[in-house]
Amino acid sequence: MIHIQNVSLNFSGQDLFSHVDLKFLPGNCYGVIGANGAGKSTFLRILSGELEPSSGEIVIDKKTRMSVLKQNHYAYEEFTVLDTIIQGNPRLYEIMKQKDALYAKEDFNEEDGNLAAELEAEFAELNGWDAETDASRLLQGLGISTNQLYNSMKVLADKERIKVLLAQALFGKPDIILLDEPTNHLDLSSVSWLEDFLMDYEGTIIVVSHDRHFLNHVCTHIVDIDYHKIKIYVGNYDFWYQSSTLMQKMLRDQNKKKEDKIKELQNFVSRFSANKSKSKQATARKKLIDKLTLEEMPASTRRYPFVGFSIDRELGKEILEVRNLSKTIDGVKILNDISFRVNREDKIAFVGENELANTTLFRILMGEIEPDEGSYKWGISTSQSYFPKDNSKFFDDCNLSIISWLQQYSSDDSDTYLRSFLGKMLFSGDDVLKPVNVLSGGEKVRCMLSRMMMFGANTLVLDQPTNHLDLESITAVNNGMMDFKGVILFSSFDHQFIDTVANRIIEFDFDGRMIDYTGSYEEFLEYRAGK
Repeated sequence: MIHIQNVSLNFSGQDLFSHVDLKFLPGNCYGVIGANGAGKSTFLRILSGELEPSSGEIVIDKKTRMSVLKQNHYAYEEFTVLDTIIQGNPRLYEIMKQKDALYAKEDFNEEDGNLAAELEAEFAELNGWDAETDASRLLQGLGISTNQLYNSMKVLADKERIKVLLAQALFGKPDIILLDEPTNHLDLSSVSWLEDFLMDYEGTIIVVSHDRHFLNHVCTHIVDIDYHKIKIYVGNYDFWYQSSTLMQKMLRDQNKKKEDKIKELQNFVSRFSANKSKSKQATARKKLIDKLTLEEMPASTRRYPFVGFSIDRELGKEILEVRNLSKTIDGVKILNDISFRVNREDKIAFVGENELANTTLFRILMGEIEPDEGSYKWGISTSQSYFPKDNSKFFDDCNLSIISWLQQYSSDDSDTYLRSFLGKMLFSGDDVLKPVNVLSGGEKVRCMLSRMMMFGANTLVLDQPTNHLDLESITAVNNGMMDFKGVILFSSFDHQFIDTVANRIIEFDFDGRMIDYTGSYEEFLEYRAGK
């Protein structure tokens, strides 16, 4: 159990959060949510002991073992994959090294033998004999071949290192697991495996995530950081969101009724205060007005951008035809004889682990690169707007302000219109004067979405549009794409995003071939599992 007693954290004279009193109990999974900058990752750092709170204390039994998902992907360069995973249980790893050193001694004596016996007993108690098997099982679940176990971490690709560090955090049945964005850069099958692992876990899990499907599946409680407070609510993310929305509506309705009552009483006072026969009633009502103080609604740190795509021209019958398309990059066949047609009602999600195939197809369709073989043809009625996964060319060498940058793409270049538009995308006041080359990842995504909305295109092509976004912005993009009346081709690793937007699924394997399925994402997963 973790017991948080009157914890506050102060930065530069301002409280990030204050007077926090919480308990985290075994058998529960707690999803930590809040706007960007609310302090989610900072809260986890306090729980792990990496950061000291300004006041209060964190009480954890000394015998409790806590495991934390490491964020430094290059911290274990000199270790093998197996050693890196086993270091998730520091005491077990320490015993293994002590044993190796003892048995390597040439002058092994009786004292060494006694120590070795003690270490062997503790090693067995910590399930050391199963360590390699357990590490292999974790790797397999996360989609990494067990052939990598004895490879050095330095030879792994970045995504593989991330998975190994996640395996490290899950290794050895810790009592408490702290996970900060564990689904980042994971493919959907790995996320699904992780969900199953955590749902079966008996310890205490505290996780920060922007993945709504993940939060809904694994969380028994939601930890909400807002209003400079931290509160725990029973239920998953959807239950919290619906309850929170309902509560806000109830407060607004309640305040509206109070406002109406106050106006009614004020009118009575104005009309009758000079009338002697009614002066007592007027005085009584004036006192009642004084008691009807409006309940202040907290100024939530959550802000939702407006994402909505309008269409300047209706689609005709012909949208897109792809014929026998192939592309090889660096000697690897990325797309292999791909053919498909896009229909007027299609919202197609391109899924699977082969991200490069999705990106390559999108770049071909948008004219950025040429296929090796085959062809594609857009219908004459279509107009396309493209969201690339790599947006660096739009920002890195550009020192324009946000408002000047967006002005390049707008038919209405007036300052009033652009400021109003950017305000809806959460760029207000002097924010619009910031140079675009210093923006955060999330701010650049909001700029790119703003750019897309300027075109009035009837066909959207989006390559992982939710990367770098918080839950509120993901929700806004999700709603905007659901409401869009045109055709969408998009890739994503967000399960809920795909399932709520797409009515057709295309998946590429690593040989460049594809599965084309008409239906929801959940239906596609069932279909694929039954093959």
